[in-house]
Amino acid sequence: MKRISSFIVRSLIAGVLVVVPLYLAILLLLKAMASVVGLVRPLAALLPDWMPAENLLALGLVLLLCFLVGAVVRTRKGRAMRERVETSLFDRIPGYAVLRNLTLQLVGQGQESVWKPAFIEIEDALVPGFIIEQLEDGRLTVFVPSVPTPLAGAVYVLSPERVHPLDVPFTQAIKPISRWGSGCGELLATIRT
Repeated sequence: MKRISSFIVRSLIAGVLVVVPLYLAILLLLKAMASVVGLVRPLAALLPDWMPAENLLALGLVLLLCFLVGAVVRTRKGRAMRERVETSLFDRIPGYAVLRNLTLQLVGQGQESVWKPAFIEIEDALVPGFIIEQLEDGRLTVFVPSVPTPLAGAVYVLSPERVHPLDVPFTQAIKPISRWGSGCGELLATIRT
């Protein structure tokens, strides 16, 4: 039963991560085509009336633009420019970097050093959480999520003795948080000594 529910949850998350960006991309494509129709209208008037020339030319122009941007981004200078835009613009949007890192980790492409699962000592208890970063003085910034909402919680700066890293992937560590603590026993067995 546990395997079935795990399969259902993982399939649902994987489907959402595919369908939502695809849906948004199609909406943006249609919006871009609507913006370009005015530019291609004179050229479309030269083609036969039975052909949906405005739409085809607008689609072709948008796809050509996407191709050119994609070709530029694949170059060394293009990657540097994309990273500059991302850090100067998108990283200023509250929560963008966090959601980008979480999404990458959920699909298995994230950096393992970001949001590293751990048990955190808070007063006399161990609570599931994540190591966010290590500070220059050796202390750790940790995030302790609220149950059952893993994206809300509290941030602490603690000494390393109070933080116990786990040898599990991010997706496995987040499950007990969304299940009101069920499964924490399995996580406790993975504490690194």
